[in-house]
Amino acid sequence: MVLPRNPENTHAVNAPSPDRPDLGLAADGYAFVEARRMEPLLQQQGLEDWAGFARSWDHLGLDTYMADGGRYRRRRHAAYAVSASGIVRKPHQPHYQSRDYNALNGGIERWFAPVTPEMGAHPALLAILRQGFVLFDALTPEQTRPQAWHVETHQFRVEARSDVPGLPTPEGMHRDGVDWVLVLLVARHNVASGTTTILDPAGAVLGSFTLQSPLDTALVDDSRVFHGVTAIRPLDPSQPAYRDVLVATYRR
Repeated sequence: MVLPRNPENTHAVNAPSPDRPDLGLAADGYAFVEARRMEPLLQQQGLEDWAGFARSWDHLGLDTYMADGGRYRRRRHAAYAVSASGIVRKPHQPHYQSRDYNALNGGIERWFAPVTPEMGAHPALLAILRQGFVLFDALTPEQTRPQAWHVETHQFRVEARSDVPGLPTPEGMHRDGVDWVLVLLVARHNVASGTTTILDPAGAVLGSFTLQSPLDTALVDDSRVFHGVTAIRPLDPSQPAYRDVLVATYRR
């Protein structure tokens, strides 16, 4: 369904170009894109005020839905319709995953604190959503390409203490039940590990990497591969330790 255009929350998307590289997604089902390569792509899409955007991770709400009883994850959530015509924020809605995809926390509607209006229309976020569209829409066969993608964005902060590690993916190796996943590092502070591993459906390791620098990005074809991230631990137990990421999922 195409949502009505509203000039106050609709933002133009640059059309994909025929010669734009797919960053390895078509061949491998995933890609690790280092910041030095991701930044110019995002700048083409209007990236601005990265520092201001990153600071918003200091104001996330506690994730109270953790079935493991953990209090190590903070987040905000928003949904968008993203198409060649623009980006439109949808009314606030719950995040839902079936237990087939999230055995730990799935099977219920989870209402998280919304991304603030200012950050929801921030040029950094819009640039990331545009770049995801450029990549994922072009890789989707024309006959199954939607008029508008349903995109959910999640601001995540995972915290760690010496006695309680932080779990970026507490559900373990998983798929998200969408078409495409973009995970972009916002910050790492005083943490070790947080390594991403990609598996094929048979469980064979296809790749492993660690998002280290702001704008380092993992791109995942959710229909083809599983992904998971190892627990983080503080380097200095006397100091705060956390890993901030933006996750954007694209679903037809």
